[in-house]
Amino acid sequence: MPVNLNAPEPASLLPVAGVRLGVTEAGVRKAGRKDLTVLLLDETCSVAGVFTQNRFCAAPVQVCREHLAHGAGIRAIVINTGNANAGTGAPGLAAARQTCTALAAQLGVRAEQVLPLSTGVIMEQLPLERVVAGLPAAIADARPAHWARAAEAIMTTDTVPKACSVRARVGGAEITVTGMAKGAGMIRPNMATMLGFVATDACIDAALLPALARELAEGSFNRVTVDGDTSTNDSFLLIATQQAAGTPVTALDSADGQALRAALLAVARQLAQAIVRDGEGATKFITVRVEGGRDAAECRQVAYAIAHSPLVKTAFFASDPNLGRILAAVGYAGVEDLDQTRIDLFLDEVHVATGGGRHPAYREEDGQRVMQQAEISVRVGLGRGDAADTVWTCDLSHEYVRINADYRS
Repeated sequence: MPVNLNAPEPASLLPVAGVRLGVTEAGVRKAGRKDLTVLLLDETCSVAGVFTQNRFCAAPVQVCREHLAHGAGIRAIVINTGNANAGTGAPGLAAARQTCTALAAQLGVRAEQVLPLSTGVIMEQLPLERVVAGLPAAIADARPAHWARAAEAIMTTDTVPKACSVRARVGGAEITVTGMAKGAGMIRPNMATMLGFVATDACIDAALLPALARELAEGSFNRVTVDGDTSTNDSFLLIATQQAAGTPVTALDSADGQALRAALLAVARQLAQAIVRDGEGATKFITVRVEGGRDAAECRQVAYAIAHSPLVKTAFFASDPNLGRILAAVGYAGVEDLDQTRIDLFLDEVHVATGGGRHPAYREEDGQRVMQQAEISVRVGLGRGDAADTVWTCDLSHEYVRINADYRS
């Protein structure tokens, strides 16, 4: 079961003017499940994307990068689950392009105006004929209010769909931000999540979107990890439909730019944390905060060492306050001139370690009490400067092994 995470109420997911979503059962991998989704975008829309840094990236990632660079104006996004179309060589690349061509033909746009995304099993050829055959039904199903249906259809090992909405005042008018994401395993996004989409009707200079998409990913999806694995298919798309009233945002450092950024980041961060809460087999949601670093990069380096440690993660699963494992991870994180006598470790409000050893007031039962909680905060002080950063992770359970051992069954 996910950690303090429920499926969103469909009525809570606000339509974004200029975006319609449609879903169908194409039988990509298994019959009887929603596995093909389209997002149909009005001509006013601007789109930017951030993609995996895995050098063995999937065919759809390569095509998305090409089509965004083409600059033709994106009019549709097509997403299939059950098959990642990764590790599929030239035939996989051709299949991704043919998917775009087929959808473009039905919409009366150019292939370069379609972005393909895939998620699922790696090194199996995409069943192109099933995807293409399912496109008419997905298009016919497209409605502005179908965010909940789409969030469910893009799931793989997720146990609940992940989506949310906010409203904000930007440019003197009310704007809407709605997003959805999928991901539960193979999550150490070195850019974004497995698949993530955030749309807003705000009016914003299209030239600002690429930098804004990178900033949003950096502040949300690039701060989560389930198992330390960066997927071949990680993709995050930011869509601005330009249909809200009000003054357009022309600078991100303006008051309106800051308000829009805050609304978008709130949605992206909630989606990113939902992925960790629904991590494969997760029973604990863990916030790792590292303070007192010389720069934020150093703090992230230490935070990820803690968050990736199998020994730390299994101790959390067992509710075992074997907290020397956290100190060991801090020590091997790669900060060459780290002074262990300046390190402080807190578990929630409990001061565990200081001055290079156990805090005199620390009691095992205090650590045990915190470790039994479903949500836990780990805070590390490095005593080296004023920088800080945060990473969100989960524990590592028996269920994680079972899910990944049975994934292709």
